[in-house]
Amino acid sequence: MLDFLNSASAECVLEDAIKERFWGRIALVSSFGTESAIVLHMISGIDKSLPVVFLDTLKLFPETLAYRDELVALLGLTNIRNIHPDAKQLAAYDPDGTLWQRDVDTCCAIRKTNPLDGALENMQAWITGRKRSQGGQRADLQLVETGPDGRITVNPLAFWSDDQIETYFETHSLPRHPLQAQGYASIGCATCTKRTRDGEDKRSGRWAGLDKSECGIHLPRATAA
Repeated sequence: MLDFLNSASAECVLEDAIKERFWGRIALVSSFGTESAIVLHMISGIDKSLPVVFLDTLKLFPETLAYRDELVALLGLTNIRNIHPDAKQLAAYDPDGTLWQRDVDTCCAIRKTNPLDGALENMQAWITGRKRSQGGQRADLQLVETGPDGRITVNPLAFWSDDQIETYFETHSLPRHPLQAQGYASIGCATCTKRTRDGEDKRSGRWAGLDKSECGIHLPRATAA
C-alpha cells in the first residue's frame, strides 16, 4: 500500500501515514524500550497528540516505567494510553502472577495481545519500532505489512542499521533506557528478560531458553478468552 515510500525517510513514511493515509485512525504502539525513543521523537515532530499505546503488563521493570515518564515529558507527548491486562482474565488465568513460569504464551496473550486488540479496536493501522537488525522473526520485516490482526502495520525503521540507530540517538541527544548500560539490548517484562551476551542478536535475552522471540502481538492471534 505504501510501497512507493520504500526509498523515503522514516519521517516521510510516518508523516504520510499519520497525516494523510490513516489520519485519525492510526496509533503508535511503543514499549518504551532501548530503541523506542527514535520513533517517539519523530512522532513528536509530526503530531504530539497521536495516540501512543503503552502496554503495561504489570510485570515491567520499574526502570521502563520511569523511562516512559521521562520521554513523555521530554518530547511533550499528550496522548499516552497506558493499557493494562483485563482484571477478570488475570483472576481466571493468573491469580497468583506465576503463569509466566508455566505457560508463557498464554501469559503474553493475557498481558499484551488481548489488551492491545482492545486498545486498537477503532484503528485501521498502527506504527511499530521493529527493525530487521533486531534479528529473529524480524529479519525479513517489510516497511508496511498487513498484520495478523488485519490492520496495517507501519514499520518506519524496518531497514535501519545499528549505526543509524546510534547516530540518531547522538544527533538528537536522546536519553537511553537505564537498563541498556547494564547489558539489556531488548527489554520486556522483568520476569522474562535477561541480559544479552556478546555475539547474540538483540532479542536473544527475551524468553531466553525458550523457542520464542515474540510476545504475540505480531503473530496470528491465540487469545486466552
